[in-house]
Amino acid sequence: MIDAAIQEIEPMVGTLPACRALGASRAGLYRRRSPPTPRILRPRRPPDRALSDHERAAVLEQLNSARFMDASPAEVYATLLDEGRYLASERTMYRLLAADAPVRERRDQLTHPPYARPELLAEQPNEVWSWDISKLKGPATWTYFYLYVILDVYSRYVVGWTVQHRENAPLAERLIADTLHKLNVGRGQLTIHADRGSSMTSKPVAFLLSDLGVTKTHSRPYTSTDNPYSEAAFKTLKYRPGFPARFQNINQAREFCRVFFRWYNQTHRHAGIGLVTPTDVHHGRAEQTHAARAQALDAAYAATPERFVRRPPRPPAAADGRLDQQARRPDREPGGPPLNSQTRCLKRLDRFRQPFAPTPAHTARVHGAERSICRRGLRSVYRVSGAC
Repeated sequence: MIDAAIQEIEPMVGTLPACRALGASRAGLYRRRSPPTPRILRPRRPPDRALSDHERAAVLEQLNSARFMDASPAEVYATLLDEGRYLASERTMYRLLAADAPVRERRDQLTHPPYARPELLAEQPNEVWSWDISKLKGPATWTYFYLYVILDVYSRYVVGWTVQHRENAPLAERLIADTLHKLNVGRGQLTIHADRGSSMTSKPVAFLLSDLGVTKTHSRPYTSTDNPYSEAAFKTLKYRPGFPARFQNINQAREFCRVFFRWYNQTHRHAGIGLVTPTDVHHGRAEQTHAARAQALDAAYAATPERFVRRPPRPPAAADGRLDQQARRPDREPGGPPLNSQTRCLKRLDRFRQPFAPTPAHTARVHGAERSICRRGLRSVYRVSGAC
């Protein structure tokens, strides 16, 4: 029908304007008017080493016989060799059976759909915290002090810590409540992640977070790498040059941690956030630090440009990995968590699992699918990739 319409108006306006007016392809029109000559497919000459028709029939006769009808080609091949007979290789037997289409997987195979990892994005401090408990060796064997640490994932800033004689839920509950009150964190603002320790999954902590409007998430069972930021902070602590083999008393442990966390927050240049101190990121001074570094590098480049062969120097950037994959999505839901187009200030938490009913105010776009996050009772896990 389109070709007929084009043929009708073609003498008046020409072929190309007629095709444009009707939305047709000019190349397709020419191809339909003058179809190409079909190629003559010549039969492929069989190789000289191929089995003859008689030999193929002999192999198929053995494979389809009552003796070998339920045996695999490998078993048929080995059995015939034990009898001193060689008809064809095992691969040739498979090829002959595939040509006659009697070969397939006999069992029903379960296919798993690709796993889409949901994401929660934090654009500012006090949106995502991670907390954990680590043992500090005491004065004697099998004696320990317990270090509780709460870390802000966005800035890596230690917002709260304490050293106690034991690990239990009331102490964790008190630390979390005091930290939330000290930083004046509002309802519905924060998500706290932890592993599946007894204190983390205890009812007092769960009830406290529920009453304060804080979403809590947990690592997957039997997965020790789902709380990476807290574990990395503990490694930084225990690999410090002055870290003692044992603490003689709890006051010594508290004094050491007080000095360490002051250094960690205010002096330590964190590799995951562009070699900026957690305090600068947490209090919004990272931009000024980055600009000052860029100015110093520009001055160095202007003085000796021949030393920088490939490109002008740049300040250290935050490690992002797959950081910007979700941030560049333009089609997010209007009610979900914010997507930050400035990828250097993006944090990713993924692998959420949602067993409870969703609320419309907490729907996040997840790799083209939608996954909802509940206020209370959410049990989920995350993996953080990237930093600010």
